[in-house]
Amino acid sequence: MSLSGLDLNLVLSLRALLEERNVTRAGQRVGLSQPAMSAALARLRRHFDDDLLARVGKQYELTALGRALLDRTSTACDLLERVFSSRADFAPGSEEHEFTLLTSDYALAVFGAEFARTVHAEAPGVRLRFQRTPIDVTEETAPLLSTADGLLMPRGVISGFPAVDLYTDRWVFLVAETNDEVGDQLTMDDLARLPWVIYQRAYDAPAARQLSMLGVDPRVEISVDSFQALPFLVAGTRRIALVQQRLAELLRGVAAVRLMEPPYGAVPLQEALWWHPVHTHDAAHIWLRETAARVGAELAASEPGRIATVAPR
Repeated sequence: MSLSGLDLNLVLSLRALLEERNVTRAGQRVGLSQPAMSAALARLRRHFDDDLLARVGKQYELTALGRALLDRTSTACDLLERVFSSRADFAPGSEEHEFTLLTSDYALAVFGAEFARTVHAEAPGVRLRFQRTPIDVTEETAPLLSTADGLLMPRGVISGFPAVDLYTDRWVFLVAETNDEVGDQLTMDDLARLPWVIYQRAYDAPAARQLSMLGVDPRVEISVDSFQALPFLVAGTRRIALVQQRLAELLRGVAAVRLMEPPYGAVPLQEALWWHPVHTHDAAHIWLRETAARVGAELAASEPGRIATVAPR
């Protein structure tokens, strides 16, 4: 269908109607009178050949198509706002702007903190909003990227979108200092025998996916949506956990755990900044990702080395 035959103002009305489920409140939200919003609803019903809102008792409920359109309309409006807020130039020293980045608590601690310091020094009027990456990122990548300025995510999880590489990291295991079942080195038998704590989205760890190819099926005892919680759930127990080395070293000393090398060649992690193609030529976004790449390169210059062997206490 050609957009030239559509009144794009109806997109705003559609979003308000689907979210408010009330003609009067929807009209107040977009600045239309009740009769004007009723007329917009009638046009939308003719276009979709569907009621969209069906009266049930004294209230309106969404039809099946209305429910399907709810998220799509919100995504479309967010994307349109970003399209029409694009800039031809961007002066970081004097601009006021807000960027939203989706991230795990790992990337926030390892990269986000240093990135925020750099942005504050070079662009004091720029605000950063870090939001937790939703668990359905692999199924809803395009809608999620359309509502944010970027996504901090390792390569190998999503594809098909532009990205800039930031830095690499290694995977290490966490073992309690008191766990005398593990000697100076982890073995494949240890990985199969001991209970695990895992990050809730296991697909974020390609090194963990390697285990199935090696015949190891981790016995998961706890899953948690926080990399930074892993050391505390390992300390004082028989559990083990796989974690990024840069984060493990930042947290060294906060929990009584040992850092140990994997007993297999764990695939390294390549962290990247991903974005929706609508941002590619926007001047503000170009500055954002160039700054991110520069901070990432500074991190990459300090590659983490192998973990020294430490005996259990």
